[in-house]
Amino acid sequence: MNKIIVKTTSRREMIDVTDHLRRAVAEAGLADGLVVAFIPHTTAGITINENADPDVRRDLLAHLARLVPETGDFRHSEGNSDAHIQASMTGSSVTVIVSGGKLQLGAWQSVFLCEFDGPRSRSLYVQTIAGGK
Repeated sequence: MNKIIVKTTSRREMIDVTDHLRRAVAEAGLADGLVVAFIPHTTAGITINENADPDVRRDLLAHLARLVPETGDFRHSEGNSDAHIQASMTGSSVTVIVSGGKLQLGAWQSVFLCEFDGPRSRSLYVQTIAGGK
């Protein structure tokens, strides 16, 4: 298992972490199997989406902010209830199939760490799992 530290720079942002997963696969010498990325934070998530057009990331973050605004009828006293909800909406882990030593992502896909309460230092755990044919 690899632990990767990702430093975020904004309250809300999406950071491409695909190369971290590729490195973990290469370092493990994994030809076929799975790679799992898990973020152990309650105000950050991880997701797979398009990386060809940066407007997709902007649109996702803007829409999540509209769906769950920063202010609302929240009882959580830290002032980041929106971040907790948005993190739950994006999820805390992704799994990608590895075949021939390569992540089997679509042509436009990347894996993104989603920051909803930054800037912070975030941990990302990456585990490779060997599989058979």
